[in-house]
Amino acid sequence: MTSSTTAHTQLLHSLFEAAIDATQPHRCVPIHMPCPVAGRTIVVGAGKASAAMAQAFEQNYKGEISGLVVTRYGYAVPCEKIDIVEAAHPVPDENGLKAAQQILQRVSDLTEQDQVVVLLSGGGSALMPLPHDEISLQENQVIHSALLKSGASIIEVNTVRRHLSQLKGGGLAAACYPAKVTTLLISDVPGNDLATIASGPTVGDPTTCEDALRIIDKYAIEISNVIREKLEQGLYESIKPRDYRLERCVTKLIATPQMALEAAAKRAQELGIKCLILGDSIAGEAKEVAKVMAGITRQVRHFEQPIKPPCILLSGGETTVTLKGNGVGGRNVEFLLSLAIELEGQPGISAIACDTDGVDGSADIAGAMITEYSLSDALAKGMQAKEYLANNDAHTFFKKIGQSVVTGPTLTNVNDFRAIFIDSPT
Repeated sequence: MTSSTTAHTQLLHSLFEAAIDATQPHRCVPIHMPCPVAGRTIVVGAGKASAAMAQAFEQNYKGEISGLVVTRYGYAVPCEKIDIVEAAHPVPDENGLKAAQQILQRVSDLTEQDQVVVLLSGGGSALMPLPHDEISLQENQVIHSALLKSGASIIEVNTVRRHLSQLKGGGLAAACYPAKVTTLLISDVPGNDLATIASGPTVGDPTTCEDALRIIDKYAIEISNVIREKLEQGLYESIKPRDYRLERCVTKLIATPQMALEAAAKRAQELGIKCLILGDSIAGEAKEVAKVMAGITRQVRHFEQPIKPPCILLSGGETTVTLKGNGVGGRNVEFLLSLAIELEGQPGISAIACDTDGVDGSADIAGAMITEYSLSDALAKGMQAKEYLANNDAHTFFKKIGQSVVTGPTLTNVNDFRAIFIDSPT
């Protein structure tokens, strides 16, 4: 790897760090906090960033509080007044179920004088499971796993989740009624759809049981006859947007994918590099999105359109991976490996693709980087990139060539971050 290539990868790392820093809870929570009320203030929440959000809240709130939030194993931070529970993600476990039950208990029997502050971020759907009484945790786990492997979009996955849960799809807000409810959201979904972030426990859900069943059948997800009958009869319906129990609910987006991309663009500008943000909500099969990005990259490199190199192409969103091989998937690394294959070692191009929560798919690795030498380094080790891509095993590929990006828990979650550096032709 040349010194210029090293400089380019350091630049990309710096942009990713800027994106993470700009969306940290300690920066975003204090400016959106509600005022104290005459009654009690109960803080609840779920997500990979929820513990850090709870810490920021209790350090800045002027009144008395109590509460409980549930976060992913390894993502807890110390709090004095808010209980922190760790549970499994992306497939729920017993700890998550018990935490959801406790949350429901804590917000029951409130009055108009009380308020509930709900802290939500990506991962909240899996971390706060409370399936309907007829659905066991084990069956819920099987359905979750099947959906995650199916290639369904996050919007489709969470549509199903909302209709199998007592808390999602406005259920938590309904349980809080008549208390005031303020929800602070760190968005990890394309378009910042409020009903999709953590499956929308405090907002109305415009989708129906029929929609959920259509998605289940589209991806051939196996469910019991009981669940099918309940969905067909509309008995698992979510709370709708005009429900009276939502009248005292306020929802605030405090950190978004666009904020992360803008922070990265600002960092690049400070370093004298032009940036083009292609979009904050790009979706689709990861390896196919990579082919489109490769085409744009070649256009910039060879024809200086729509921006003149040296420059950086930034994008966010959430792609999907349909697992067909024996690998663990990971949409960012799958995108990146497909991009490398399409670019064929074209000189002067480096890229990074990472999940901003520090976990890409089911691996505790944020993502990876590529340079013009990635494929040749792999070939020197006897590795065929296309075989790893076909096997959904990109994480192993990048580990073997030493180009994984490992951050540990980032304490935020604003979806995927992708940056492609394109140098000027020599």
